[in-house]
Amino acid sequence: MPKTLPFVRNPNSARARRAKTMLLPMPRATADELALRAHLALATMRAGVGSVRDAQTLTQTMILTGFIAEAGYGAATYEQLVVAEAAISAAFDRGRDTGEWRLDEGAASLFAAIVRPTMNNCARPRCGPSPKRANGSTASRQARRIDERTASWLEPVALVRQNRATALRQQN
Repeated sequence: MPKTLPFVRNPNSARARRAKTMLLPMPRATADELALRAHLALATMRAGVGSVRDAQTLTQTMILTGFIAEAGYGAATYEQLVVAEAAISAAFDRGRDTGEWRLDEGAASLFAAIVRPTMNNCARPRCGPSPKRANGSTASRQARRIDERTASWLEPVALVRQNRATALRQQN
């Protein structure tokens, strides 16, 4: 019976593979899921029917934007991020105190300027122009369409969240 050759396992090989994987662009499906989550959080907070989870999502997006800007990608400035941090902090305070999770219009437009480019940077390769879709639209046009589509079907979600908030206020 022939002997099998011993297979030498290097404990650092798995770590090296993980490190190489972290250098690759984010998978498209993951980037799309993150972008949709961030856009929906922004839309619900803008409509005044957000939740603590939506505020957390916008906070995570803001932090991710800061990291991307530090790495030299994106156009976010330190001043924008400081103003956004103050706005989301106010939303957390208001939500914790009154149960109303919303962003005022100025803060919502500031977060819109943060969310769109950040999610586009996650979705595309590290270098090169923004890819064109099969229908000829770019990622920013696609993001605008997401906002337009979500506005129509968020109305029932808004009613459910308003009813929950009203019920919570009546319990307290």
